[in-house]
Amino acid sequence: MKVAIIGLGHMGMGMARNLLKAGHHVTANDLSSEAMQAAAKAGMATAASGQQAVADVEVVITVLPAGKHVLAAYRGEHDNDGLLGAARKGTLFMDCSTIGVDETREAASLAGKAGQRGMDAPISGGMVGADAGTLTFMIGGDEADFEFVKPLTAAMGKHSVYCGGHGAGLIAKICNNMLLCINQIGAAEAFNLGTKLGMDPKKLFEIFSTSTSQSWSVTTNSPVPGTVASAPSSHNFEPGAVPHTLAKDLGLAAKAMAIANYHCQLGSDARELYEKMTESKFANQDFSGIINYLAWVSDQHDASA
Repeated sequence: MKVAIIGLGHMGMGMARNLLKAGHHVTANDLSSEAMQAAAKAGMATAASGQQAVADVEVVITVLPAGKHVLAAYRGEHDNDGLLGAARKGTLFMDCSTIGVDETREAASLAGKAGQRGMDAPISGGMVGADAGTLTFMIGGDEADFEFVKPLTAAMGKHSVYCGGHGAGLIAKICNNMLLCINQIGAAEAFNLGTKLGMDPKKLFEIFSTSTSQSWSVTTNSPVPGTVASAPSSHNFEPGAVPHTLAKDLGLAAKAMAIANYHCQLGSDARELYEKMTESKFANQDFSGIINYLAWVSDQHDASA
């Protein structure tokens, strides 16, 4: 299949490489010259502009930082010279960015008005999953389009779920990320408390990873160094995702709460904690470094008591 991928950041580059590996023709575009050089070295075709990249493909995959970037890329500077206007009519625009529910529905509406097909297809699995081809895709849009992109999702991931109409994929992603953050904070609190009471954190890991408290935040993204070899904690908390990214995602959850007129207490608390971590000396650590931030806050509180 002929695919354009717009955005070669932490997620996009790994996704593009796996598409290539599966035999798809990939044309890439990114604002970073370094990313473009890496794409060319990997065997991708590179385009000088997004419009050039999408001109002769079947599917356009966008992996961009925020909703404003997706909408601007779709529209272009003058509302008719963006990606939607440059692609052949009937091209499927598959947006894998994590943006607001309202924004993804607007993007789908713009696509339809331009004679294109829109789809929200946010992803879960982090940079590790993007590189390994083990992502989960949460897809909103027409079910026929979900079937159409299966060769692509199979190349980039292990799971692909049709969630419903436009926006349903983002609803799933926002709720998933909110739960992830709550779990990561809960794991950090439990490890910190047990350690403060004199328990070996590696023994705690052995228990948490095989008992009722088991979660991805323990077994894959363990915040305890030396317990999971591939986890950021075992690599000086080098980030797969920084707290700023999680705070942004929790901000999207807050917007969703307003749309639904439903308050999520723990989701709101998690947003506050990750926003504070973003402003702290731990801002550049992986989000699992919340364990270090919470321990530091506790120590500061004890010192001032």
